[in-house]
Amino acid sequence: MDNPPIGVMFRCDSPPENLPAYAQLAERLGYDELWVVEDCFFTGAISAAAVAAASTESLKIGIGILPAAFRNPALAAMELSNLTRLFPGRILPGFGHGVPAWVRQVGAHHPSPLAVLEESIAAVRALLHGETVTRHGRHVDLDDVTLAFPPAEPPLISAGVRNEKSLRLAGRVADGTILAEGAAPAYIAWARERIEEGRAEAGRTDPHRVTVYAHLDFDDAARSARTELAAQFSAPVQPSDPADAETLAGLVSDAGGDLEKLAAALPDEIVDRYAIVGDAQTCGAALHRLTAAGADAVVFVPPRDPDLSVAHLTLAAEALIGG
Repeated sequence: MDNPPIGVMFRCDSPPENLPAYAQLAERLGYDELWVVEDCFFTGAISAAAVAAASTESLKIGIGILPAAFRNPALAAMELSNLTRLFPGRILPGFGHGVPAWVRQVGAHHPSPLAVLEESIAAVRALLHGETVTRHGRHVDLDDVTLAFPPAEPPLISAGVRNEKSLRLAGRVADGTILAEGAAPAYIAWARERIEEGRAEAGRTDPHRVTVYAHLDFDDAARSARTELAAQFSAPVQPSDPADAETLAGLVSDAGGDLEKLAAALPDEIVDRYAIVGDAQTCGAALHRLTAAGADAVVFVPPRDPDLSVAHLTLAAEALIGG
């Protein structure tokens, strides 16, 4: 089976001392990438990426994502340059808006999250390419800043975004886009169109990598994926396939806040559309649908239970990578 790069996520709710062994397992199983996240208030993604890279030989390490409002772009560029020089070709940084409630909670709220993200990515990217940056924008304020040790091969910087304006922004200023869990094929295709619109605005013709996170449940019952999707569909986030909006709104209303009831009520076809579930054949077909829709890389988000996570990642690797 000809697959795209396949990665695995180290969940933010996993104790950080488990990361070295988890990264080594991912590499031994044949995964191409391991992705760390920076959700409040778990662990820092820069230090996690360093640990994961140092614990492995060739595994690429994705950072998805650094909330741009939390990070001074000069310091972010310094950290990423350090990582990229120490582990050349292995670091895949990503920036995003961050969860608005968390951004406000730490006093980093800005009236224009779009300006924060666009200016931050542009500044970090320029610094990593060895440029001297003077930029006085709505968020970024840099005066004659140059990295002393820029990387010989600057990393691709992705934007972890979801909505229309942000996707166009990703096309304009980033080298890639990260789409969060629950990205149905129809949404991936729509997102790529918005990204291409942004690229056209900026006159960009270089490659643009789309990385898609997907819940993995290597089990016909798909209990873990159903639980994750129930929580996602109950949150104030629109489903990524508009065709499902009415159906899901009715199911959420009928469940009345009972996530177990909603999980059980989700139709199989919706679970199949929003996650990678089932046996080797159905998981392989789901993976193919994501890549056919425009995913250049897929990152498996394993079940929350640590033992179940290892079991499912092992089975998926044997079926979809080693098989």
